[in-house]
Amino acid sequence: MVWGDIAAVSYLNTVPFIYGITSAEDLRTRLLLSPPSGCARALIDGKVDIALIPVAAIPSIPDIEIVTSWCIGASGSVRTVVVMSNVPIAQVRRIWLDGHSMSSVMLTRVLAREYWQIKPQWMPLNDYSVLEQPQPGDAFLLIGDKVFGWEGRFAYTYDLADEWRAMTGLPFVFAAWVARRGVPQEAIGVLDRALAYGTAHIDEAIRYYGHSDKPYAHDYLVKNIDFSFDAPKRRAMSLFWGKGQKIPPAENPG
Repeated sequence: MVWGDIAAVSYLNTVPFIYGITSAEDLRTRLLLSPPSGCARALIDGKVDIALIPVAAIPSIPDIEIVTSWCIGASGSVRTVVVMSNVPIAQVRRIWLDGHSMSSVMLTRVLAREYWQIKPQWMPLNDYSVLEQPQPGDAFLLIGDKVFGWEGRFAYTYDLADEWRAMTGLPFVFAAWVARRGVPQEAIGVLDRALAYGTAHIDEAIRYYGHSDKPYAHDYLVKNIDFSFDAPKRRAMSLFWGKGQKIPPAENPG
């Protein structure tokens, strides 16, 4: 079945999804892989009809709807969306924001306002070399696979899924599947089954895409990432949207 192109995130956390999509014999489509912000941009620019995008971007994109029963979420620690610093969060004066995901940026700003109760200066993290020589009071929002390489290198690490759950009592959903209105329901069903297959064959996906040499890969995908887009995550997403309305929008969607 062919209905249009798909965009998905190019991180370890989507390996099961990608494996399911590429393994589906009745799903013939081109797959665009990029950071979360790139997936949202591809959808906005009309390059794809279906995409896995940050949930913070969803309300700003017209004529789309959430599809499938799958997402990138966390019911416990997510591990790859963190704020790192050499000082406690209450002493942070600047936060450098990794702009690859609007949801993570927005979540950091919501937590700063409502939970940490700090008013830091916000800085764009475009050059990762600034992490090598942090200034007093600096903190860094890091997302995605790069986090694994920085674990243990700062005195304090704040897992944003943990921080959100401590504030709200809810899990968090970072990205969800959306489609342009008019994509056939039959096609959505095919995609949903492909994603279900991938999430049921995580170890196969790890081996197929050459991640077997990463000792953290299995535990990360099984224990940290929660792929089910269930009712608690939908409640959390709605609450997040409401809180996000109080925060000035980021410059770049995604």
